[in-house]
Amino acid sequence: MRRRTLLVICLVALAHSALYIVHQRPDWDSVWTDQGGYDRLGEGLASTGQFTRYPGSVVFIPEVIRTPGYPLFVAAVYLLFGTGNHMAVAIAQAFVFAGICLLVYALAKRAADERSAIVAAAATALYSPLPYFGALVLTELWTACVATAAMVVCLKAAQGGKIRDFAIAGALMSATTLVRPAFVLMPFFFAIAVPLLVRAQRRRQALAGWGVLALVAALALTPWFTYNYVHLGRFALSPAGGVGRGLWEGAWQGQWTGRIQADLINLADATADRTELDRRVRAKAVETGLPAGPMLQYVNEWRDIRAIWDTPTDPLERASARVAADGEYLRHALAIMRADPIGHVKRRLTRGAFVLWAAEIPIRYSAINNTPAPVIRAIWLVQVVLLLVAAWGAIVLARGGRWLEAVMLSLPIIYVTGVHLPLLCEARQSLPVKPVVLALAAMGLTKFSHRLNTD
Repeated sequence: MRRRTLLVICLVALAHSALYIVHQRPDWDSVWTDQGGYDRLGEGLASTGQFTRYPGSVVFIPEVIRTPGYPLFVAAVYLLFGTGNHMAVAIAQAFVFAGICLLVYALAKRAADERSAIVAAAATALYSPLPYFGALVLTELWTACVATAAMVVCLKAAQGGKIRDFAIAGALMSATTLVRPAFVLMPFFFAIAVPLLVRAQRRRQALAGWGVLALVAALALTPWFTYNYVHLGRFALSPAGGVGRGLWEGAWQGQWTGRIQADLINLADATADRTELDRRVRAKAVETGLPAGPMLQYVNEWRDIRAIWDTPTDPLERASARVAADGEYLRHALAIMRADPIGHVKRRLTRGAFVLWAAEIPIRYSAINNTPAPVIRAIWLVQVVLLLVAAWGAIVLARGGRWLEAVMLSLPIIYVTGVHLPLLCEARQSLPVKPVVLALAAMGLTKFSHRLNTD
């Protein structure tokens, strides 16, 4: 019966993915420009085995933005089905989505019970943001898969105390980092936080296990750090994908609505003449009834910093310029924060936190602006309720004597919040740990339904 139920859940996940492949297909070649970078890196790996966007270049051009975890997945698909085959990637990621449902089942069963695990897997199969990104050549779904696998093994290690499991968990956490660099501190965060919060994890054997996890995680990243040092002279995960741009965009987030900010970026991108750009921005300020000064500062900084890497035509010079641009973003970001520190903190704790955890809209990007506001607000409300039920699920675990499980399933949520809140917040940044949120929510929902049945 359990296998039959899980098979049905996987089939639902595959059907859900198929619907989003059809839904997202019109945007494949016109929106989500990030796909181009992963596509080129995947093609480079598949055709030459080199991690570069320019496999045909006489001089090796190192990659300065992306990490290799996801391009390796794309390259594997391209080797099997042909380079540039977006449909093959989307179909492969449909099966990855089904795999995530099984991983969530394993996680929830290990943390709670069979009933909660089935509910968690079913909820995952129905959670639209996951197949939404699965139809795109982007990192979100693959990151969620690797991160959830890491959580399953990490919980198993903490419960069983086997050094081997701790080592595997450390390797999987670093594999997550190589897909999404924001997870670089997660293994070390767990190695410190779990023993601090769970008394049983302070025993000598457990501490040795957490030490192994941290050590393996660090060693697993050594080849990638070496790659960056050899080619760029820096020990960094992604030299041009550092915190500079994220801090700069985060410093502006909340100044205006998302649509106004998108309009400003479009103006900056489409208007070559600086005088004409300023005129159009002032007109936008009059149209919206907002001050023109901050808008002018934003679009001009956007243009000036972007020109740092847009101006060079040589690929190697352009790669180095991307690194320099990130430093310039950082300088401007710090100046903006110093000018209004209280307002900045307020915006990060309100707008930033909401966008990070509850603002996902699983509607084709080109159609979002035509979606009625009540529909979007209803989608947001569902995500807020999901978070509240997940919080209740963590409380249920703790009150039921499963303090270790409550802590370990809560830590990814705390980690993602702590890492991303100071930066530009996008809803998809929390997607890799949404399977954990769904597992906790299933536990809370199962407990609530049990109480109703008992009463």
